[in-house]
Amino acid sequence: MAAGTKATELRQLGDEELVGKLREAKEELFNLRFQGATGQLENNSRLKTVRKDIARIYTLMRERELGIETVETVENA
Repeated sequence: MAAGTKATELRQLGDEELVGKLREAKEELFNLRFQGATGQLENNSRLKTVRKDIARIYTLMRERELGIETVETVENA
């Protein structure tokens, strides 16, 4: 994933693509945690960025589940 994926970029993706992004982000987080445990992690801030990306994806998925429209989606329409 890109360093800090923006919500506007994620909103343009379909449901299957979001699930794929979530899977990639979780895998990356696992690898970063593993590197941290073994002392090989060089960029500690990447952990925070990936965790925020995961939260952003979960939030968007929940918004779609509830049918919530945000200001960003109304402006794009």
